[in-house]
Amino acid sequence: MIFLDLTTIIAQEVVLSSLMAIEGMVTLLIEFFEAFGRIEFPFESNYVLSIIYVSLYVSLIAVFLSTIFSIPVAMIVGFKNFPGKQFVVSAINTGMGFPSVAVGLFVLFLVSSQGPLGMFDLVFTKEAMIMSQFVLASPVITGISLSSVMSIRREIRDAAFAMGGTKLDRALLIIKEARYGIITAIVAGLGRAISEVGSVLIVGGNIASYDGTSITRTLTTAIQLEARQGKFETAMILGVILISIVLFINWIMIRLGHNRISGQWGDGF
Repeated sequence: MIFLDLTTIIAQEVVLSSLMAIEGMVTLLIEFFEAFGRIEFPFESNYVLSIIYVSLYVSLIAVFLSTIFSIPVAMIVGFKNFPGKQFVVSAINTGMGFPSVAVGLFVLFLVSSQGPLGMFDLVFTKEAMIMSQFVLASPVITGISLSSVMSIRREIRDAAFAMGGTKLDRALLIIKEARYGIITAIVAGLGRAISEVGSVLIVGGNIASYDGTSITRTLTTAIQLEARQGKFETAMILGVILISIVLFINWIMIRLGHNRISGQWGDGF
């Protein structure tokens, strides 16, 4: 319970920091289009910003939890020999293509009043959306991380063992060597989560309050709703915002990797 509370606090801080960077861009877009009379945003900027908040909150928590789960699984599957290993690898690869609607139905059953988690009253909540995105993102992060981990040369692992390193030391060394592949896995998992429509629509309900503040409405479900209502300009602007967020996060990851490489070269010369 303490871990979940800490995760929520961290995710909230990250989401709020991201919103501060994105809010200016969104406000400029809204003012630009309204100034030229081309588009009227429903409920003004509050509508857009609350949707961005829910999208980032749900997706970042889901990917954070998926990363904590997936990397140890990739390490174990990659370096342990056990009966049924090939089946597990096949299951992971198959999971990367899970139909999102089927995942949404499965999670909805779990949290419904007839399901095993019915006592927690999670139907049409952000928590149910996080569960759905966790199921979708975990195979992606696990599969790509597994490929990256297995590509590490055996000599590197043997060197850590020969130097008296513990299992934790060897695991950290492998993660360090495979970090760029793991970063790619996390970015791919985030892309899978934040672009999701079907499952979050089923388990979240695409709900907004009377004043337009999003409760479980995300950017993708809002785009779907606006397009169905014939508000194509609004849907396209929300699509631009979604793409911008993904590009912004990818840019951060690329810069992070670039800075690490630069630091290594700087230490070497």
